[in-house]
Amino acid sequence: MEVEVRYCKKCLFPETKPDLHFNEEGICSACIASESKDKGINWKQREKDFYTIINKFKHKEDEIGYDCLIPVSGGKDSTYQAYFMKEICGMNPLCVCFETTRVTELGQRNLDNISKMGIDVIHFKKNYNAYRSMVKEGFIRVGDEMWPNHIGIFTIPINIATKFKIPLIIWGENPQQEYGGPLESIEKNKLTRRWLEEFGGLLGNRIQDMIGVDGLTAKDLTPYFYPTDKELEDTGVTSLFLGHYFFWDARKHLDIVKQHGFEVKEDGPVEGTYTNYENLDEEMHGLHDYLKFVKYGFGRATDHACIDIRNKRLTRKEGLELVKKYDGKYPYHSINAFVDYSGMTKEQIDEILDSYTNPVLFKMNEEGQFLKDEEGNLVRSFEII
Repeated sequence: MEVEVRYCKKCLFPETKPDLHFNEEGICSACIASESKDKGINWKQREKDFYTIINKFKHKEDEIGYDCLIPVSGGKDSTYQAYFMKEICGMNPLCVCFETTRVTELGQRNLDNISKMGIDVIHFKKNYNAYRSMVKEGFIRVGDEMWPNHIGIFTIPINIATKFKIPLIIWGENPQQEYGGPLESIEKNKLTRRWLEEFGGLLGNRIQDMIGVDGLTAKDLTPYFYPTDKELEDTGVTSLFLGHYFFWDARKHLDIVKQHGFEVKEDGPVEGTYTNYENLDEEMHGLHDYLKFVKYGFGRATDHACIDIRNKRLTRKEGLELVKKYDGKYPYHSINAFVDYSGMTKEQIDEILDSYTNPVLFKMNEEGQFLKDEEGNLVRSFEII
């Protein structure tokens, strides 16, 4: 049975995307937010506002201390944040990286490059056993093997900020603004505990819910708990989205950071998309993107094409062809890596993937099994238009 999925008339986001909204003309909230970036925002005023805020946190020339903390992965965005705060704003930043699940050699080189840019970096090396238990539980429970990574990248930097008494934290873009979300989330200039709980990719699961998994205790999960309100108040934490104050264009940022040692994947695109400059640090990110595809019928290639369309680097027609070519391919490389990491068999992993696959969006046979082509890819019940 064929189903009809509504797509944004300007980009390629489908109505199945969580938190996405369409106006009466059939334009999605991500495109509407993008239009406001082009026409409705006084960027000069926002730039002034930003410098007014950060100047309150800058130490005097003869003072010891860090002016701000920047959460980093070693990716293009966080490398740009580090470059911008040091070279453009004249700040002395401390960068903090929460170790990803299974780092690639390229990702490690890019992370090391940040320190070569003349910036101090703390690389938080996690409790392997506790994290691995949460990876497997996140995969089974909410269909996201990167669940503990999502929470760690938000809690570790702010915990270190409170311990080091660094009140200013600089994040990159507000993903709700770039990818479409509720109006209240799009207009946020700060990342707060509430923002994390509602929009940080936790999928309704809390760190407290992991207590007891494989015998995990609250003490085992210490770094994943957000600081208390008192700790935040005592430090005076201000946690800003850089993209709220400056027009966010990842491709332009990429050109800048490549001049400062950032490397891209030269041997082809990243699994699941047509680009070679994003998600370079994590070996199994293709599985994470594929889980989004089986749930909602779109993947990372759609995300990238939509941004390129909004930034006028692709026409909608060109983006459509790229999405049809790259979106939703079975991620063999990531699956093989996850078999090795998790100890699960490919059959067990596929069974869990099928349990999260949307039976409305993908075709099934009479026995209730999902149909797959000769390459192992799901067969859509809908047309991308």
